Parts: sequence; structure tokens; C-alpha cells
Amino acid sequence: MSTVAMDSTTVRALALAAALLAVHGELHPAADQLAQQNRDAIGKRMRGRHLVYADTGELVGDVPESGRRTLTADRHGLECTARHCASYSAVQAAGALAVTRALGYRLPLSALAAGTAVNAVTHGLLDRGPALEALARLLGKQEYLARCQTVRPEEDGAVRADPYGPGTAWMEIDQASHRLVSVTAAAVTAWLAVRTDRRRVR
Repeated sequence: MSTVAMDSTTVRALALAAALLAVHGELHPAADQLAQQNRDAIGKRMRGRHLVYADTGELVGDVPESGRRTLTADRHGLECTARHCASYSAVQAAGALAVTRALGYRLPLSALAAGTAVNAVTHGLLDRGPALEALARLLGKQEYLARCQTVRPEEDGAVRADPYGPGTAWMEIDQASHRLVSVTAAAVTAWLAVRTDRRRVR
């Protein structure tokens, strides 16, 4: 059996990619769930030209309440998505930086920024909604999304259908997609970091 020796650059790249993937994967639930504000989790998929209140996402009545900022549902959804992506990216980037520094490696900030950007942009696209719906159609998962929903209790005791939250097909596809992107982000970060290291030693 023949063996192929790996040079030190390849070994460093593989080790760094594995470490980053582990950090991204293990921090993902905390970054995606614990660091996300309630209003952003609820409002990030809101769409439409109707007016809502910025602090709660509630529909504005015929007479807006004084002192409360109003905006379109589209704008509200985009703002909620942006806030969530910012907090998600901050947790992921801080974790990657902390772990690599603790293990004695100085992760180039340009490489970290590139990997973080991959995570942030794709996370925003998926969480906003249309991109995930398009992905589901591409994969033939429309029936899965439609049938695997759940119900949530309202304050008045009634229940409502929830197609998005825990226990739904949407949540499963969402989480699987984010983890798939994490592999790409880790690979991009590692590749750029190793290239930067090679330029430094020349």
C-alpha cells in the first residue's frame, strides 16, 4: 500500500479547518438561539408594506400610538435579521479567535473576517425566509415544510399553527443548512489563514 506524505502546510490547514469547524458547530446553538433576542426571532421573517411597531412588530392600528417608532413589516424583518446576524457572527468570531489563541495560533484577522462574512451573509439569507423556501423547492421538500409543522398556545388559551419554530421541518432544514455553511466557512478561513502564513515567512 502506497502512502502520500503531507507537507506541514497541508497538516496545518487540516488541523485549523477541523478546529474551526468544531468551534462553529458547538457554538452554533448558543449563537443561533441563546444570543438571539426574542423580538428578532419573532420578527425576522416579517414581510409586507403594512406598518408595525419597531419594538414589538405588532400591527399599527388606525391611529399610531404616540412616541412609538413605526416602520413597514419588510423593514422590521430586515432589521431583526441584521441584529440577529450581528450577534450570531460576534459569538462565532469571538469563539474562533479565543480557541485558536488559547491553542497558540494567531488567526489572521483577514481570514477570520472572510469566514465570518460567509457565515453572516448566508445566515441572513436563510433566516429571512425566501432563500430557504427556494432551497426547499430545489430539494423537493415543499411537502415536508407544509406537513411538518406544530401548534403553539396563545395567551387566551387558543392555539395557532407555527410553521417555523422548534419541532418543524423549517427548523430542521434551517439548522442543517447553517451547519453545511459552517463547513464552507471553516474551509475558507483555514485556506486564507495558511496562505497568509506562507506570505509572512517568505
